[in-house]
Amino acid sequence: MTPDTSVTDKMTKLHLQKDKKIGVYGQKVNLSSNYVRLQCDTSAVYQYAVSYEPQIDSRNMRAHLLYQHNDVIGSVRAFDGATLYLPVKVRSQSFQSIRPTDKSDVTVTINLVKELAPEACVSVYNVIFRRIMDKLKLKQVGRHYFDPSRSVEVPQHKLQIWPGYITAIQHYDGGLMLQTDISHKVLCYETILDSMSSIIQRNRQNFRDICTRELIGCIVLTRYNNKTYRIDDIAWDKNPQCKFTLHNGQETSFVDYYRRAYNKEIRDLNQPLLISRPKKKDRNRQGTNEGQEEVICLVPELSFRTGLTDAMRADFRVMKDLATHTRITPNQRHYGLKQFVERLYSSPEILEELQKWNIILDKNPIMLEGRCLGQEKIHVRGRTLLPQIADWGREVCREKVISAVDLTDWVVVFTRRDAQKTTDYIQMMFQVTRQMGINISDPVRLELQDDRTESYLRVIRDAINPRLQLVVIIFPTSRDDRYNAVKKLCCHESAVPSQVIIAKTISQANKLRSVVQKIALQINCKLGGELWSLDIPPKNLMVVGIDVYHDSPRGKKSIGAFVASTNRTLTRWYSRVCFQLPGQELIDGLRVCFIAAIKKYSEVNHCLPEKIIIFRDGVGDGQLGMVADYEQKQLSASFASFGADYNPSLAIVVVQKRINTRILAADHKGQMNNPASGVIVDHSITRRDCYDFFLVSQHVRQGTLTPTHYVVVHDTTGWIPDHMQRLAYKLTHLYYNWPGTVRVPAPCQYAHKLAYLVGQNIQREPHLSLSDKLFFL
Repeated sequence: MTPDTSVTDKMTKLHLQKDKKIGVYGQKVNLSSNYVRLQCDTSAVYQYAVSYEPQIDSRNMRAHLLYQHNDVIGSVRAFDGATLYLPVKVRSQSFQSIRPTDKSDVTVTINLVKELAPEACVSVYNVIFRRIMDKLKLKQVGRHYFDPSRSVEVPQHKLQIWPGYITAIQHYDGGLMLQTDISHKVLCYETILDSMSSIIQRNRQNFRDICTRELIGCIVLTRYNNKTYRIDDIAWDKNPQCKFTLHNGQETSFVDYYRRAYNKEIRDLNQPLLISRPKKKDRNRQGTNEGQEEVICLVPELSFRTGLTDAMRADFRVMKDLATHTRITPNQRHYGLKQFVERLYSSPEILEELQKWNIILDKNPIMLEGRCLGQEKIHVRGRTLLPQIADWGREVCREKVISAVDLTDWVVVFTRRDAQKTTDYIQMMFQVTRQMGINISDPVRLELQDDRTESYLRVIRDAINPRLQLVVIIFPTSRDDRYNAVKKLCCHESAVPSQVIIAKTISQANKLRSVVQKIALQINCKLGGELWSLDIPPKNLMVVGIDVYHDSPRGKKSIGAFVASTNRTLTRWYSRVCFQLPGQELIDGLRVCFIAAIKKYSEVNHCLPEKIIIFRDGVGDGQLGMVADYEQKQLSASFASFGADYNPSLAIVVVQKRINTRILAADHKGQMNNPASGVIVDHSITRRDCYDFFLVSQHVRQGTLTPTHYVVVHDTTGWIPDHMQRLAYKLTHLYYNWPGTVRVPAPCQYAHKLAYLVGQNIQREPHLSLSDKLFFL
């Protein structure tokens, strides 16, 4: 038995050991989801490996060469470019095909790999559906399909939007189903060569540095094969006239290769080439030898940028203009899915394809019953709130926080031109903190004559002393280098909480109160205060959040962030980070962080935690087994550090945000809306071999919300599903940077903030004396 199989069996047993993974707490609600039931009456399917000599890169060309032999393989087949599936058995053999572009001979070989039982045919069904998407005249980009003929132009930003669909067939608790969702691909009009030319026109002296900074890490689309690649480097010493060696050992230039393989003529013969390094799984799929580094050279003239740059995401106008085309209401989404199924049934060609494989598809998305956990009570000092829409921002600013830290020694650093704004800010701080029950004294005001980074650092260093509680820095403009330098000084070198404010945010008198209220609450958290709490029934419970920040395009280390609760109400937190090799997801330094967190819990509570629940963010489906096995063993081994008899119950819950599942609330008229906060779905669309559930925790007013997927990969707590689900929901209320519910449990969101701050700004381990404060908010 392979290690992967043993881990999968372990997760399946975890599910089977439960009497049931379905909870009962909450009010029943009618829901719909973006799944369509699918029936298939296929006996056996035979899988073949297909190879070509010489090697053929184009998937369409591979299919064309294979289909020249329909007399042998038949017309009922599913082919993904490398694997062929047939409902009948044929012997392994080779064929001679003719490539139409140059009339040369190509040898096509098919080898029988195995016979698939009906329950193991999910991969076949997905290949069949990819073929159906081709018949709809949709273009595959990456994993998904889009319709360029229905593209929408956004000319003011030089962008184009392709509408499309995400489809996947899988076995779920409710049976075999097709998951489908409406998606959009954002493309740039300009090629990468156009972007490079505009950079050269703006700055001829150091254009190479600017190109490297702006382009490395971008995802590009090559329209000749509709594949996406990440730019990892720019080869300034190469151009399209350079030669490379094909799989058969023959040398050819890029100009000749693109002319022969894709019928593309390259115009600019002096442009540099883009370098893309395939991921390990892609290299394995392509059969690259171990230890051999394979790089893909792309031509800028044929590469189009996909997605949005950071500058575009920060531009309100760009995001607003895009949202008018991409933001879809629940009703529109539900109607679009029904329309998609009708489109399949209205095509005789597609109906024939489905009938060949005995596939029957329901005409409507699945309807199911969920549960709503309802509103949670929010406790502030001396009062309990019961918000109706998971938002208590107004109330929390008017009430006293549950644990206030008086601010007596603090400094405010500002430039001369922001002197009046600084005065207004300080006066407003005195007004708003009085309502919150926080006492503050006059700060020391440090006025700068210029806004150079060195000036800020010098003044802050001079002001730091053992009694100093906080440094507030008011920047005239937003600048990353200046922000990074100040954060490095305060978080790594000097261990003093800091609050950076951009002058523009405190410049409008009519908005000043609401802005300063949020800043005051944030400052109280950074000093170790607590804002609100919930009822948390379990005693001696510690919850942990883990997330990872990757900066692989720039080759920097990845940062694993670990945040653990230290008190009974889960309102105080202890944080640590560990640095990882580029691209590594699983945290090798996890054990050190875990032991330190348990020690801190013991110091605060004078006892060790009896139950530990770990919420693990940043994990894809392919790594669930590794988390259940590798990380769980590291964590469990840590308990021995506290004595041979210490063995607390442990649960590891993977939290997945980037999913394609949608949950819609159906009213009595059949109209679809976003479900209320607290809706749980733990059946039908959950996985057959996992203990998992979907939770809607946030309140959304625009577009269609996406639930959060929780997968329990390890559990020795003995809790019933209701307890795990309710704890996850309660924790979404405890993120102090937002007076409302968030998409993930608070420790996960705190870990995300910490990992991002360290990875993006500090790039060093924060000072240990800050580890018991939320200094990273």
